[in-house]
Amino acid sequence: MDGHRLCDGRVVAVTGAGRGLGRAHALAFAAEGAHVVVNDLGVGLDGLPGEDSPAVHVVEEIRAAGGEATAHGGDVATGEGAASLVRTAVDTYGRLDTLVNNAGFLRDRMLVNLAEDDWDAVVRVHLTGHFLPLKHAAAYWRAEAKAGRTPAARVVNTSSGAGLLGSVGQGNYSAAKAGILGLTLVAAAELERYGVQVNAIAPAARTRMTETVFAHTMAAPEGPGGAFDAMAPENVSPLVVWLGSADSSGVTGRVFEVEGGRVTVMEGWRHGPGTDKGARWAVREVGETVRKLLPRAETPGAVHGT
Repeated sequence: MDGHRLCDGRVVAVTGAGRGLGRAHALAFAAEGAHVVVNDLGVGLDGLPGEDSPAVHVVEEIRAAGGEATAHGGDVATGEGAASLVRTAVDTYGRLDTLVNNAGFLRDRMLVNLAEDDWDAVVRVHLTGHFLPLKHAAAYWRAEAKAGRTPAARVVNTSSGAGLLGSVGQGNYSAAKAGILGLTLVAAAELERYGVQVNAIAPAARTRMTETVFAHTMAAPEGPGGAFDAMAPENVSPLVVWLGSADSSGVTGRVFEVEGGRVTVMEGWRHGPGTDKGARWAVREVGETVRKLLPRAETPGAVHGT
């Protein structure tokens, strides 16, 4: 075995790791020497239970390649499921070093057609499904730090271009993914004292969630010639593995857009054009002032795509 792999001996938990991006991340971590807890509830695109969880198949892939992995089938959008994810890592491998929050699904509707249940379900899986594993992992790492064993812990959250810019027809998904960005910034600030770094990615890749809705842009290249498959989920994993490694020391509270061979450090909300009267505005006066400010500001706009 190669003793110089980036994640040798690290213990990594990946949620939603049965397919798509999560599977690619789990395999990539294992290839770099990590022990991987492969979480997947085995549900369909709409979040309803499937016939069997694919987590075991990913574990078998990792073991067949000489790696070490164990499956976890809990629902990480529940307190018990999230707590058991951390327990599984600690009980099986003695500790937890990296958490990759990736689980999610879609229930796309235009806002006027978006049912309350579809809103709640998507926010629950994406946002609560990030919060609860992060909460329980953070509690474990805080205890480690207070016991004098300050970890080199890492969290990689999964947002989306929809969370950064909005996406027509995806109000629930966009809101949840934007919430993940806010959660990432708060967690990075709160947990740094315990040796925990928290970052987020906004990936574009071919998964079950995108290959049907965005079939044309997500299609793999056809024919011979070895053309670069820019939408392959495996393109995203190298950044995730690096962020989840000790080698990423000093990088926290950041958001990275990653697609194909391109990596971009995203710059979030920042102060644009403004003015200060030093006193309370009159209604018409403030309206006239805003009209003058807007042409100097960047134009926002929701995009199509995850």
